[in-house]
Amino acid sequence: MKLSDNKATLSFSNGKASVELPVYEGTIGPDVIDIRKLYGQTGMFTYDPGFLSTAACQSAITYIDGDKGELLYRGYPIEQLAEKCDYLDTCYLLLKGELPNAQQREDFHQLVLKHTMVNEQMQFFLRGFRRDAHPMAVLTGLVGGMSAFYHENTDIHNPEHRDRAAIQLIAKMPTLVAMAYKYGKGEPYMYPQNNLSYAGNFMRMMFGTPCEEYKVNPVIEKALDRIFILHADHEQNASTSTVRLCGSSGTNPFAAIAAGVACLWGPAHGGANEACLNMLEDIQKMGGVAKVGEFMEKVKDKNSGVRLMGFGHRVYKNYDPRAKLMQETCNEVLAELGLENDPLFALAKKLEQIALEDDYFVQRKLYPNVDFYSGIVQRAIGIPVNLFTGIFALARTVGWIAQLNEMIADPEYKIGRPRQLYTGSPRRDVP
Repeated sequence: MKLSDNKATLSFSNGKASVELPVYEGTIGPDVIDIRKLYGQTGMFTYDPGFLSTAACQSAITYIDGDKGELLYRGYPIEQLAEKCDYLDTCYLLLKGELPNAQQREDFHQLVLKHTMVNEQMQFFLRGFRRDAHPMAVLTGLVGGMSAFYHENTDIHNPEHRDRAAIQLIAKMPTLVAMAYKYGKGEPYMYPQNNLSYAGNFMRMMFGTPCEEYKVNPVIEKALDRIFILHADHEQNASTSTVRLCGSSGTNPFAAIAAGVACLWGPAHGGANEACLNMLEDIQKMGGVAKVGEFMEKVKDKNSGVRLMGFGHRVYKNYDPRAKLMQETCNEVLAELGLENDPLFALAKKLEQIALEDDYFVQRKLYPNVDFYSGIVQRAIGIPVNLFTGIFALARTVGWIAQLNEMIADPEYKIGRPRQLYTGSPRRDVP
């Protein structure tokens, strides 16, 4: 963070003395006005619901330019990472700041893969949940419960503890997600097999059974790995901010990540691809492809209450850079599995075509986003809709940890304490 020669002056119309505020420059992106001393100088707070114009921290991890449709991890464009790296390479980059060399890559992959097993008692912990519980409810409990099983790594101010917790969370999250899935199905849990890749291991734990040898399909393996890369981090979104705010109290890393999982569950955030698939299934029940035009007309009518899920993005005012990569993967997976003519996927293609050609959607830049395509890919692979957000949480875990570790190491870090504009009753006495 570099102090700018530029300064901001805040003046008041009631004759109160004006205040000069310093301005800081980032590497790229908007400058920020430093208002840390504003209350002391003026007795006022700023008001910014949703923090849409507030930088709550400085970070060197992820950068988004919504107008250009650009996403960078540690300076590298997401498109290049998705094409040239795997998910564990991306994890190394997000955690350590640089891509690994050949030896570092081998060591890091081995380190993660040898920590994939979870404490055997986690199986008994699972039995406390109903079989039909939502996987995100189960996952929130399991991740939070990890602090009881791995309590030796819970001092957030100890860098070695943070490093160990990071590896444990990245390594064990696929095992926990697969266990939540198997528990819901009533199938036996599959122990990890560490000679497989990170994505291949997850596929086997999800879809394998003890009855026969599971063979990893390389097209599906690559698709899952890409989903993980594209969801690994996304700047200061709701769940990342939740992890930072939770971690700012000094709580242990497992509790902070569990808070992120809980936040991610919401349909406006990580549950967006689940909401998208539910929308497609609703249109299918209405009559499928023949009713797409009618559905899109309802979307245009503000009074209809019908929303188009999986299109547009709060941050990207251009095409979501992750969506194009996911679109390619989507087409590869459907072709590999012979699902190009599946009714639901044909419906999704028609929806995509209208959104890309119709002036109403083009002018509003309501392009298909990553959730639209990743939901289709996951359904094709055989992942149930209610587990989509669990896959998202698995992928995002490394981003949450990287952000949490960055915050704790920041000398300016303080416990989070947002302010408010109070609009309740003034002081009064009980009669």
